[in-house]
Order: sequence, then C-alpha cells, then structure tokens
Amino acid sequence: MVTSEESKSAEEVLEVGCETQAAQPPEDRVAAGLRGFGPLGIVAILVILAGNGLVVPLSAVLVLVWAWRSRTPWREIGYVRPKSWTASLAMGIVFGSAFKFLMKIIVMPLLGGEPINHAFHYLAGNRAALPGALYAMIAGAGFGEETVFRGYLFERLGKLLGSSVGAKTVIVFFTSVLFGLAHYSVQGLAGVEQAAIVGIVFGTIFTMTGRIGMLMAAHAAFDLTALAIIYWDVESKVAHLVFH
Repeated sequence: MVTSEESKSAEEVLEVGCETQAAQPPEDRVAAGLRGFGPLGIVAILVILAGNGLVVPLSAVLVLVWAWRSRTPWREIGYVRPKSWTASLAMGIVFGSAFKFLMKIIVMPLLGGEPINHAFHYLAGNRAALPGALYAMIAGAGFGEETVFRGYLFERLGKLLGSSVGAKTVIVFFTSVLFGLAHYSVQGLAGVEQAAIVGIVFGTIFTMTGRIGMLMAAHAAFDLTALAIIYWDVESKVAHLVFH
C-alpha cells in the first residue's frame, strides 16, 4: 500500500524533475551542426578554408566566429591563457628566429634549396613594401596560419580520428603536408619543403602543449627574421655560413 506521504514525495520528485528539464536551454541545432560533419559542418570547413582567397587573414577570423557560434571551448583550438604573456612571447620570438636561421643555414642547403628566395627577393631594400610584408607576416602568418593549420584543423581532425598517439601523429603529418602545399603557388618546391618541416615542428609542439600563443609568436618571428635577411640583402651570405 502506498501511503499519502510516499505519494507526496513521488509528486515532489516529479515536479522537481519537470522544473529541471524546463530550466535546461533548448538544443542549439546550428551549434551542433557546426561542430559535426554533416552538411552544415562540411560547408563551414570549406568556407573557412576558402576565406583567405578573399583577404588575409579572413580564414582565421572565420575560425573564431565558428568557435563562438558552435560553442566550441576556446581551449580546443589552442586559445589558452599562458601562465606569463611575457615569457610566452619571449620564448616564441627566440625560438622562431633561431629556427629560421637553422633552416636557412643548415636544413635548406642540405635539401638543395637555392640561397636566394626569388619569390620575395623584391623586398630587398624595398622600404615601400615593408608595411604590407609586416602585416602579412604578423596577421597573416602568425595569427592566421597558426589559428587555421594548428588550432582549427587539429580540432576538426581530432574529432574525426581521436586522441591516440597514432591519431595525433597522422594529424601532425597531414596538416604539415597541407601547410606545405599551401606555399607551392608562391614559393615553389623549396617553399613546400620548408613549410612542411615547420608544420611538423609546430604541430608536434602544439600536440604536446595544446597552446597556440607561443607558436603564433614563433611563426611571426620566423617570417620576420626571413624578412630581415632578405631586406638587408644578406640571404646568400647567411645561406653559405656553413656550406660554401
């Protein structure tokens, strides 16, 4: 037999459950679609990747819009507050600059790369072209390329392939190949080789840390060091410091 007190308790539980269900926000189907890989998710990927075809760094801006509208936590695309902004920036600048010199002096000569980057040699002594070059290397490369190729693509591929060591290895190499191919139209084979190596190194660091801030600084420093070498017309000298 059910007592009046038991019946009352059951009614109270039912009421609380109904109130809790009513208090929950309705499912955001647009957000779910953007996070998924159905028609809306695929369209979002294509639009984001095509963004830079209009203006740089539109693709990265669209990634941030996607993360906001899809309710994707910022940390999942690497946007994590560093313990120290100063230390993160300094580490990125030092690492990026040193990495560029290593590529220019050792790696690219071993791969048979020419000492002069003909695609950007017009920047040598070209003061008028500096503002555009600085914008491209800081906003386009540092912020733009890292947000897309490390933050966004790692998040998307991670959702598809998982978080195992094997999956992460595939993601690093796949995104590095894409990153390299993205440089072919302007810089040719040498640009593909250099970008792919940079992608492997940066991708590995991102996989280990999950933080994109230092890599943004490093990427910008890498390109700005290259710009300085070209602008002061010392490419050949730097490239032949070890291999004459």
